[in-house]
Amino acid sequence: QVQLVESGGGLVQAGGSLRLSCAASGRTFSTTAMAWFRQAPGKEREFVAGIRWSGPSTYYADSVKGRFTISRDNAKKTVYLQMNSLKPEDTAVYYCAARGASYVYTTDTSYDYWGQGTQVTVSS
Repeated sequence: QVQLVESGGGLVQAGGSLRLSCAASGRTFSTTAMAWFRQAPGKEREFVAGIRWSGPSTYYADSVKGRFTISRDNAKKTVYLQMNSLKPEDTAVYYCAARGASYVYTTDTSYDYWGQGTQVTVSS
C-alpha cells in the first residue's frame, strides 16, 4: 500500500508561481512512476506531468510544457510540480498518482494510488 499526500496549492494571480509537493509513504517501489493529474469543474481528469522514480525521463502535457517542471527527491520520497507563468485555465484540483511499474502513462486508469488532491486557483 502506498499513501500519497499533496500540499502547496492555493490562490495565485495569473503569471504567478506555485510549487506542489507529493509525499509518498508506506510501501514504495524503486521502479514506481509518479504523475500529476488535474481536474477542473465540469471536466475530465487530465494528465499534467509524469516522472519515473529512477532515471531522468519526464513527460508533460502540451498545455504545460515550458511552464511546469516535475522533479523528485528520492531520499525524501517526494515529487514536486513547479508551476510558473500560471494561467486562469490552470485552475483545478491537482492530484498526485503512483503506479507500481516504471513507465509513465497519461491515462488515469493506469495508476494504482492517488492523493486527496490540492486546489489550485489562478485569478485573472
